[in-house]
Amino acid sequence: MGVEAGHKGEELAEHGVSSAVRYYRMANKSSAQHNSSSNPLSRYLQKKRIQREYSKKIRQSEHTASATAAKAKETAKKALIFVRKHNKPVLLIIGLSAVVAMLFGGISSCSMMAGSGVGSVFTSSYLSEDSDLLAAEEAYLAMEEELQTYLDTYQDTHDYDEYHFELDDIGHDPYVLLSILSVLHDGTFTIDEVQDDLEMLFDKQYILTETVTTETRYRRETYSWIDEDGNIHTDTYRVPYTYSICNVKLENYNLSHVPADTMDEETLSLYATYMATLGNREDLFADSDYVSLYITDPPEDYEIPSHYLSDERFAALIEEAEKYLGYPYVWGGSSPETSFDCSGFVSWVLTNSGLCSTGRLTAQGLYNISTPVSAAIVQPGDLVFFVGTYDTAEISHVGFYVGENEDGDPMFLHCGDPIQYSKLNTNYWQQHFYAYARPPYN
Repeated sequence: MGVEAGHKGEELAEHGVSSAVRYYRMANKSSAQHNSSSNPLSRYLQKKRIQREYSKKIRQSEHTASATAAKAKETAKKALIFVRKHNKPVLLIIGLSAVVAMLFGGISSCSMMAGSGVGSVFTSSYLSEDSDLLAAEEAYLAMEEELQTYLDTYQDTHDYDEYHFELDDIGHDPYVLLSILSVLHDGTFTIDEVQDDLEMLFDKQYILTETVTTETRYRRETYSWIDEDGNIHTDTYRVPYTYSICNVKLENYNLSHVPADTMDEETLSLYATYMATLGNREDLFADSDYVSLYITDPPEDYEIPSHYLSDERFAALIEEAEKYLGYPYVWGGSSPETSFDCSGFVSWVLTNSGLCSTGRLTAQGLYNISTPVSAAIVQPGDLVFFVGTYDTAEISHVGFYVGENEDGDPMFLHCGDPIQYSKLNTNYWQQHFYAYARPPYN
């Protein structure tokens, strides 16, 4: 029932898309006739305009379909709950249906629905029971609370002369945790199955180091005594004793960094898919920052002023970079399959736009191969570097400078969370700004 209701929405969207495609083809044909003798830049800008209009019509068609999709949502939700409770037999039925669809190739629309519609929902959804999802989060929170209590009462439960604490904040995002667990258990798990995984992840995220040093110190002690004539004498001595100093350090490695260290490209790709959709369960943890970043308040669209695109090199760079707008930030990610982190995104765009074969470099590595430039001569396509955005002594973040918007605000394109355009002159980015630099373009 949920799939059928969704299909009605898809039919509306497909009708709108078909109209947009017809517009795109006719506009391209008209543009080619009109600009047959114009220069390449003019043709390029005309093509970009047509693409924007095409995208606008696609969005309009999606908006038309959204009314039907909204009505289908409750039915689809009930269907998905049923699937979670009976995921194994349902997956078996889907598999058999896919075989039947392939045997009867004439029913192409059914096979497309099974392959791209239902398949994508299953691939990106948390299929575990809600009780198990919530229990896993509760168990991890309990471990964090126990660690916090241990640190808060440390001086009451230990006996040292002096204490030094260097403590990172304790915390994680529940969607990161559930996405990792879903990957580790092929999409579905019970709370009993993930106990060892929770401890493993906790040990990787939190590194507690307790170091005790001792030194010999001296204190003055006095001793009074009376001689045989009744005279009182007082002697002072330096008495050695052992003085203990306890250094307690807690490092929060960040749970979202763990997948890059524990997953191969295939599983990291699945993790990125779960994070991009939040398991299609944004209702589970409405307080998560990811719900705002990805679902309820995603980054605003931004259109680079056309005069910057007169530089063909910059235009080629932007054409490649904008393919990935909205992709989630994945620590260690370096391709569209795994999504990206900041340096992975910049490295990919530079290499795959054909402008600069950097290979996969870190933010520091990108800075090392680039030539620093001042703010007075920075150009769109140059890189912008930041420090201190996380705990590292090296450069910690990088993006593409893309010129100024119509209000004169400097803008850059970067793999934030998600990949987006941002203003450079906000307090946060100005606080962490390090330098502009020009990569070694071909």
